[in-house]
Amino acid sequence: MRRYVAKRVGQAVLVLWAAWTLAFILLSALPGDSVSNRISDPEANISPEGAKLLLEYYGLDRPLWEQYLHSLWSVLHGDFGYSLTNATAVESLIGQALPATVKLTTLGLVFGVAFASLVAVTINYAPWAWLRNLAGSIPALFASVPTFVVGIMALQYLSFRFHLIPSVDDGSLRALIAPAATLGILVAAPIAQVLATSIRKTRNQPFVHVLHAKGAGEGFIFRKDVLRNSSLPVLTLLGLAFGELIAGSVVTESVYARNGIGMITVNAVNTQDLPVVQGVVLLSTLIYVAINLAVDLAYPFIDPRILIDTKTAKRKAKAVRADVPAPEPVRRRLPAEVAMP
Repeated sequence: MRRYVAKRVGQAVLVLWAAWTLAFILLSALPGDSVSNRISDPEANISPEGAKLLLEYYGLDRPLWEQYLHSLWSVLHGDFGYSLTNATAVESLIGQALPATVKLTTLGLVFGVAFASLVAVTINYAPWAWLRNLAGSIPALFASVPTFVVGIMALQYLSFRFHLIPSVDDGSLRALIAPAATLGILVAAPIAQVLATSIRKTRNQPFVHVLHAKGAGEGFIFRKDVLRNSSLPVLTLLGLAFGELIAGSVVTESVYARNGIGMITVNAVNTQDLPVVQGVVLLSTLIYVAINLAVDLAYPFIDPRILIDTKTAKRKAKAVRADVPAPEPVRRRLPAEVAMP
C-alpha cells in the first residue's frame, strides 16, 4: 500500500512540474506582454529609465532560462509574483476569487451527479419503454449543447422573462443556482452515460441472477450490490469531470458576471498578464491532480482486487524473468571466418 501511495504522489508531483513548465514555455512564446505594451503605449508616457526599471523589476530583461529558473524557485517558495496590470500579489488575487469558484464548482458537481444518477436509474429501471428511450437520449442531447448556450438561455428565461433569479451575482443562494445547474449539465451527460452502461453490465452478472433466484428484491440488490459495483468507472470519471468544471467555470462566470477564477482568467488573458495566467494554470492543475490522487487512493478501498492484481502482476513478471535463460555472449568472428562462404 505504501508503494502504491508513493507512486501516485510521485506522479502527481511530476504532473504539476510538467504543467508549470509547459505553461511557462507557451506563454513565453506569445508575442509581447503587458509591461512591453505599457512601455510602448505613448499615452503611458514612460521614460526610458522607467522602462528599464520595469523590465528589471519583472525580470523581462533576462534570458529565458534564467526567467524559468527564477520563476520555478519563487513558486517553490510560495511566491507567485505580482500582476503586471495592477501590481497586486497573484496569490492575493487568486485567494480573493477562489471561494466563489469553489462554491460554484462544488454545487455544480452535486447537481451533475444527482441529475446523472436520476437519468441512469431511469434508463435501467423505468417500467415503461418510452420513458427508458427518452432518458437514453438525454446524455447525447446535453453533451452536444455548448455551455454558453445553456447559460444564455437560462439567463434569458429565468432572469429577464420570469424574474426568478438575479441577472448578476448579488451573493445570494438564488444567484448561485442557475450557474451551478449550467455547470452540472456539462458533467451530467458523460457521468449518466457511463453509469447507465455500468449498471446494465452489473445487472447481467451471474451473482445478480443468483440473488434474484434467492428472492431478493430489485431495490435491495441495487443498494447492496449493483450500486457499489457500478460506481468504480464513475469514480474515475468524477476526477476528470472536476477538470471540466474548472474549465467550464471560465465561460459560466463570464455569462453570469460572477467574480471568480474564471473572470480573473479572462481578464488576465485579455491583458497578457502572464504571472496571473501562470498562477491560475498551476492552481487548476493542483486541484485537478489532488482530486485524481484522492480518487486513485480510494480505489483499493472500493475494490481491493486492484492491489491484489498489482502484486500478482509483479509476481508473474518476476517469475517470467527468472524462467528466461540469460542470453549467450556474442562471439566476435575472426576475419578468416568472415571470408568463408
